[in-house]
Formats: sequence, structure tokens, C-alpha cells
Amino acid sequence: MKPDLSHEITLTPAFHDLDPMDIVWHGNYVKYLEVARCALLQKYGYDYLQMRESGYAWPIVHMHLKYTGMVVYGQAFKVRAEITEWENRLRIDYLVTDAATGKRLNKAYTIQVALEIVTREMQYVCPQILWDKLGVQP
Repeated sequence: MKPDLSHEITLTPAFHDLDPMDIVWHGNYVKYLEVARCALLQKYGYDYLQMRESGYAWPIVHMHLKYTGMVVYGQAFKVRAEITEWENRLRIDYLVTDAATGKRLNKAYTIQVALEIVTREMQYVCPQILWDKLGVQP
């Protein structure tokens, strides 16, 4: 059985997140994914501070976003983040939906790799600390 490695947050865009068309500027979705990713990783006790303390940096090496709707000022929306790969890389899938209707607004994913901080060498297998924190095995 696949473990549930997900977390969901609810956000409302700030006025400064809007573009001249009065909708959320597309680049701000990257920020919303980051907020959801941090909340997800905090849930498992492996946020960026703990990553650094364990000797690894986890840079994002790939990001994909698909916009299917828009967010406007004052609109509450949810961002669901789920870890879907953890053996050789950390893949997190995201779903952004309207908080009131559940309508899909954006679908995305990010891929991170473990980088040993001291040597700056990329790890081709995720370190054991990640699996321990998530309570999973490769």
C-alpha cells in the first residue's frame, strides 16, 4: 500500500501578487508551491534547516506547471503537495484548487536531488535520512 505523504494548505493571494489584469501573476504560483512544500516537509521534520543539519542541500532541478484556471484577489485556494518519488530523487506533485468549489486551477510538480553540502556532489540515491523521516523504504 502506498503511504500518504501529502499535506494541504489554504492561502489567499496578497494584493501585490496580482498582475495588471487583476489576477495572480503566473510567477507567484512558484511561491505558493514553495509554501506548500515547506509545510509538507515540516510535517515530516525534514524542512530546509533539518536538511542542512543532515549534510544535504536539496536544490530543485526541474519544475513543471500547468495553468488551468486563475486566482483573483480575495479568493481562497488550496495547495495540496504530495511526495510521489523518494528513491533517487524527491518528486513532489501539487494540485491548486479553489477552496470553495474544488475547481482545479493549477497542476504542477517539482524534482529535487540530494546534494552533499561538503563535497557538492549529487547523490544518485536519496540519503537514508529522507527515508527515515518519511517512514518509507526505497
